[in-house]
Amino acid sequence: MIRILLADDEALIRAGFRVLLEQAADLRVVGEAADGAEAVAMTAALRPDIVLMDIRMPGVDGVEATRRIRADPATAETRVLVLTTFDLDAYVYAALQAGASGFLLKDTLAPDLLAAVRVIDRGDAVTAPSVTRRLLERYVETAPSPALLDSGTGHLTEREREVLVLMARGLSNLEIAGRLHLTEGTVKTHVSRVLGKLGLRDRVQAVVHAYEHGLVRPGRSPSNEAMGSRRGEAGGGPGAERGRAAARG
Repeated sequence: MIRILLADDEALIRAGFRVLLEQAADLRVVGEAADGAEAVAMTAALRPDIVLMDIRMPGVDGVEATRRIRADPATAETRVLVLTTFDLDAYVYAALQAGASGFLLKDTLAPDLLAAVRVIDRGDAVTAPSVTRRLLERYVETAPSPALLDSGTGHLTEREREVLVLMARGLSNLEIAGRLHLTEGTVKTHVSRVLGKLGLRDRVQAVVHAYEHGLVRPGRSPSNEAMGSRRGEAGGGPGAERGRAAARG
């Protein structure tokens, strides 16, 4: 059973999510919070598996609530799924940096929301594909310095860099395996090593990290970026962005 806490300042929205979530046999809503401070307190008291967190709430907002939940060793295992609308990109970016495991739009279809909750409960991460590119383009606009680029690769091997770049471009483990002619199990091992070496929590953080350090630039093709990561290069050329969820797989 996946235990969920709802955090939203609108009672009708909380009620709607409760009805939707509790139709699934494996999901249970254990509490409702009307603001971020209450969400933090209820997370400590109830220890839910997942907090479905609204961003814009009075007092303590969803970003600060996420930061407090993830920073407290007693609640650090609770995962946060942020809900947003198209005009709140800055808040979403901050929430991911604060430790959220992903974000979805409030108009996400019911089956996609239920699937996202289950994905996050398994330890993976999700992002809304229609927001990912615009979000990263807006908040990672300048090319990094060579020092920042170097820090972005850490002690990664050439193959691990390739995997990181393809993760950041939205490819699943299966798709990465096909592109690099590896088994899916081998890709999973590379992903785990990338996250461990760079001190990242999940694939969402890996996507943000890759963009922040110039390993991926908006509009550049995955194949060119994989080659560029081997040379320690970063750049941006014209091209089409993949319309997939950046952290799925």
